[in-house]
Amino acid sequence: MARDPGLPPRRLPRELSDRMLCGLFVLPTLGVLLVMVAYPFLSLLYYSTLSFSLLRPGQAPRAMGFGNYTMLLTDPALWERFVFTGKFVVLTVTVQMLLGILIAYFLQRDFRGRDIVFTLFMLPMMLCPIVVGFLWRYMFNSEWGIINVMMAAAGLGKLDWLGIADNALVAVVIADAWMWTPFVILLATAAFRGIPVNIREAARIDGASPAFVFFRVTLPLSAPILAIALLLRLIDAFKQYDLFFAMTGGGPGNETMTVSFELGKIAFRYFYTGLASALAVLMLVIIVGLAMVFVRRLTLAAEER
Repeated sequence: MARDPGLPPRRLPRELSDRMLCGLFVLPTLGVLLVMVAYPFLSLLYYSTLSFSLLRPGQAPRAMGFGNYTMLLTDPALWERFVFTGKFVVLTVTVQMLLGILIAYFLQRDFRGRDIVFTLFMLPMMLCPIVVGFLWRYMFNSEWGIINVMMAAAGLGKLDWLGIADNALVAVVIADAWMWTPFVILLATAAFRGIPVNIREAARIDGASPAFVFFRVTLPLSAPILAIALLLRLIDAFKQYDLFFAMTGGGPGNETMTVSFELGKIAFRYFYTGLASALAVLMLVIIVGLAMVFVRRLTLAAEER
């Protein structure tokens, strides 16, 4: 049928812009995030203002406002957990970063069997943390553990590794470093091998020593990736639960109880759900604050370059 020439011309549907098209692709992901992240987080905030227990579902929750937070922040025992957690985080992350960077410095070079050696270093990171905890618990056994057997054979005597608080802290740091130093090695090796070879060759031609090249060239150029590795290890160490559960159980007494261990005890042993939610929020605030500081520092360092 012929079109009436007096009618206005038809308009073709306007093509979607790139921004609108990207938005349409992102919408499903945003929906999943809202369901999987936003809803649990808002529920956590809501429950942290209530006094209730999952063991008493028939009892109506009682509004507490900031009462749970006040109770936690005025509890001397919880501050002891934070202090112990801080000691553990500083010790284990320091050991992991130093060992990881040192080993990665040698693994960045090409040599025969490098791939096999690199794979062997990565193996501990692939194990389940709770399995690693029980493995090291048996190794640190005061009577028949392989660590004390080797120390006795060397004439150093035996130690009660898991029965004394300071020894237990060292034992868990060793186990955590054994498991997660490979993560630092992985990122540090990638950072070192990503540096253009001609930069280091130019420094050597100018007479720079290997130490000067490492500290003044390699480390500064790798700083962003190493900072990310440091941030991720700080966050994960602050949340550490599995190794302490498997190796010390929070003992002797409560001397090796981290904040995460305290949270688990409140939530799943005593079932004080509102109080546990408040402690989870406090941990989240600390972790987010730590991440924001690091991201800010990385941004400033990038702007200075």
